[in-house]
Amino acid sequence: MLTAIIDYGSGNLRSAAKAFERAAADHGLAMETRVTADPDTVAAADRIVLPGVGAFADCMAGLTAIDGMVDAMTDAVQTRGRPFLGICVGMQLLASVGREHGDHEGLGWVPGEVVAIPAGPDRRVPHMGWQDLSLDTTGHPVLDGIASGDHVYFVHSYHLLPEDPELRIASVDYLGPLTAAVARDTIVGTQFHPEKSQAVGLRLIANFLRWTP
Repeated sequence: MLTAIIDYGSGNLRSAAKAFERAAADHGLAMETRVTADPDTVAAADRIVLPGVGAFADCMAGLTAIDGMVDAMTDAVQTRGRPFLGICVGMQLLASVGREHGDHEGLGWVPGEVVAIPAGPDRRVPHMGWQDLSLDTTGHPVLDGIASGDHVYFVHSYHLLPEDPELRIASVDYLGPLTAAVARDTIVGTQFHPEKSQAVGLRLIANFLRWTP
């Protein structure tokens, strides 16, 4: 069994890979983790992870610059139903459009828009650090063993607003709700970094690795 972490020039891929390797080992899962920029490897993977750090447009440009990568992802996830996890900007790229420094087309897998977190005297942007999760649902398998009030690590200035609020499975209160996680079909995305979120993050990763939607 193979988990492919897509390397498109965005994000600390080694820390993500180490977290996936540890979660698999801790839970006795026979799962290889491979960081790759090869569309054929992504197409053949049992699970696909899209990390991301930086600006929406830059990340989308980096992804589309790899010939055949978006097609490989789309076929694996949308057609063949492979489980997919987007992390931080990797989650934001699931949206229809990102509105960071103009409007930029996303993958459109989770219809909605990525918008700026409103700044204010009591709300600093970027939203950075540890924060309590608030679960919008307790029924999704990737949230098994995770509860409202558990701490996870964020660093972001934009967040995803799904057109269908039922697609949001977790939020965080930052003087108003911000999307923390979304899900539909075989797709999950987290705005927070599970690879930096210690025991809670490792639990979510293990849940994802065991998930058979």
